[in-house]
Amino acid sequence: MINLKEISKKLMHGDFSGLLSYGSNKNNVHPNDIAKVLGSIPFKNAATAFCSIPEHTQSKVLPYLDLVLQKEILHTLQKSKAAVLLNELTSDDRIALISTLKGVDRSTFLGMLNPENKDEVHDILGYPDNSVARLINTDFATIDPGLTIGEAIEHLRKNHKDSEAANVIYVVDSNDKLLDDIPVRRFVLNESSKKISEILDGHFISLKMSDTKELAIAKFKEYDRTVLPVTNEERILLGVLTIDDVIDIAEQKDTKEIQNFGGVEGLDFPYVKTGFFSLIKKRATWLIVLFVGEMLTATAMGYFDAEISKAVVLALFVPLIISSGGNSGSQAATLIIRAMALNELTIKDWWFVMRREILSGLTLGLLLGSIGFIRISIWQYFHWFNYGPHWFLIALTIFFSLIGIVMWGTLSGSMIPILLKKLKLDPATSSAPLVATIVDVTGLIIYFTIAAIILKGTVL
Repeated sequence: MINLKEISKKLMHGDFSGLLSYGSNKNNVHPNDIAKVLGSIPFKNAATAFCSIPEHTQSKVLPYLDLVLQKEILHTLQKSKAAVLLNELTSDDRIALISTLKGVDRSTFLGMLNPENKDEVHDILGYPDNSVARLINTDFATIDPGLTIGEAIEHLRKNHKDSEAANVIYVVDSNDKLLDDIPVRRFVLNESSKKISEILDGHFISLKMSDTKELAIAKFKEYDRTVLPVTNEERILLGVLTIDDVIDIAEQKDTKEIQNFGGVEGLDFPYVKTGFFSLIKKRATWLIVLFVGEMLTATAMGYFDAEISKAVVLALFVPLIISSGGNSGSQAATLIIRAMALNELTIKDWWFVMRREILSGLTLGLLLGSIGFIRISIWQYFHWFNYGPHWFLIALTIFFSLIGIVMWGTLSGSMIPILLKKLKLDPATSSAPLVATIVDVTGLIIYFTIAAIILKGTVL
């Protein structure tokens, strides 16, 4: 097992001997372990350290590095050496790298590709960023249905190399139209004299080049697949999509949604690789928006200044009231956003969600309102605090205010994500802080309006 901490310290001091040893054939170390070491040190040191790894290991380590570090390393290397590494990448890793580049960088890297790879990259870059086409691996194995299993195995041995996509073999006709897919185990468990056509079941799941990455994630999950074929509209096989790429995309998607929901713009790079000022920029935007929103709370308080001056006791419960509304709204938003991400809910389910959340808000509001009412009653009874001669009406105000505000919070938290989805915006941007801010402001209006009605003619 590679000692990450020890090797990292050596690399920081310019000692590459340990890494050179780990990169040799004598050590049974996975390329990802070496990539972890390089990813734990600054870019400049990592690029220099990468060059110290034996050449036969470099091509294996490069795909496991994050895309930013890949670009830095390839820029550091001599152009001829960088071109060799770039062309040795699998098609999906090559596309993933070049897709992140712009302008001169993209032109430079495209110029390093051989004609075949360059044409392939140009074709795929013509598809949208969110399409399955940006993830496909073109290193797949195909056979003719007229072959026997023995002939097919010999054909594969001579014409195809070992790759992550070779666990499934694709049967195509003379026009490369996909007919079926066959797991390698079916070759092993059947007689070699059998025809390929005899072991086909005719049931295969495929993706189209224009399908979204979200659809790909859903299909992998639904059908428990490790690899899926990707075709064009005419069902001609163009590539395959493997589970490792899908997991990476799902992780990136979930990370962005979590960051958005926390009131942060999605980071372009991992937290530890994001520059200080870039991190400030990503956080400041939402903080400013939320701060301006919370300023409306002060405006609402000012609007009810007369009521507060007459019944100062009402101000005691402001934090309790607005936090309850914000918390219920954040809960609802979290549940609905996640349900939509898992395709459990769609925009068409808005009425079901609304009815469910109104009932949930009413029940939760009754629960919290009752606790608030009992709390005031107990404190008044044992003389722990004197709410005055109209304490019962104040308790009723808190009771009904909590019912109204919690109901409003759950309704807002559940409907805002659906509304954003309807407007073709990311529901995750309806972050918990945003929902809480909206409910804070409106919650004050609900609170003081109820207080004005119940306490009119007494303390107001």
